[in-house]
Amino acid sequence: MSSEPFWTDAGQRRRADFCFSGCEFGFYQRGTKNIIRIDRCPNLLPEINAVLPKLATLPWVGTGSALVTVCDNGIDLGVVSDVPYFTREFKESVEKLPLIRVTWNGNIVMQKTQPKISFAGHTVDYIPNAFLQPTVQSESAMREFVASHIDDGARAADLFCGLGNFTFVANADGQGRDGVSKANIDGFDVVGIGAKRDLFKNPLSVKMLNTYDVIIMDPPRAGALAQTKLIAESNVKKVIYVSCNPTTLRRDAKILTNAGYKITATAAFDQFVGTDHWELAVVFER
Repeated sequence: MSSEPFWTDAGQRRRADFCFSGCEFGFYQRGTKNIIRIDRCPNLLPEINAVLPKLATLPWVGTGSALVTVCDNGIDLGVVSDVPYFTREFKESVEKLPLIRVTWNGNIVMQKTQPKISFAGHTVDYIPNAFLQPTVQSESAMREFVASHIDDGARAADLFCGLGNFTFVANADGQGRDGVSKANIDGFDVVGIGAKRDLFKNPLSVKMLNTYDVIIMDPPRAGALAQTKLIAESNVKKVIYVSCNPTTLRRDAKILTNAGYKITATAAFDQFVGTDHWELAVVFER
């Protein structure tokens, strides 16, 4: 059963990854390393556009990326640079900007308060450079789709869960690569110490998988090959797979269908406005 496509409005992106090199700041020109200065983008939230001209004039050093994220309580800036340390001039400059936190290669440059992100009423700390869906609209739509396919009382595991978009609504055990979130303390997850499980190198075993009725997966573009192979050997009845890469989704879907799973529901989310990329969600059952 296919759902109607979900269309995201323009001007709703809450995060953008900019690049810098020396005094240049903006986006890379397509197919090149030329940086085009950006003072405003029609796809971004007004909060980001308001601060962009000031970000462009910061005393950037080295070459790297600058992830700007609108959190519940303000704007976070996460810098990754080939220069290990920020300068005094950079620190003094960002302290004057309407930002609540700035990090440089994971080190705090300035923090006025802890950035927060909410998922359907559950609020968590935003970890620097952690994964988030680009818009709240599409994130909510995906969460509603996933929740609608989880039966009451089903025990769920939310793999590659990030900060917990699906974890709380599914009352799931969660293990993320960028953060740890969960609503039900049990099993493989360790809460409160920032523990991470690399599901590429150390996927859940068949024995662990067999304790769940539903597996939710929202992996990065590389997909979830190692984990999918073990799911195929397990007794898990339902897999809800969310993907931003149709190529790896097709690869992993073939493994599941060859193991007896059938596709019972699909949905498409146009959350990357202005591009030909789509987010896809597929429900597999057996």
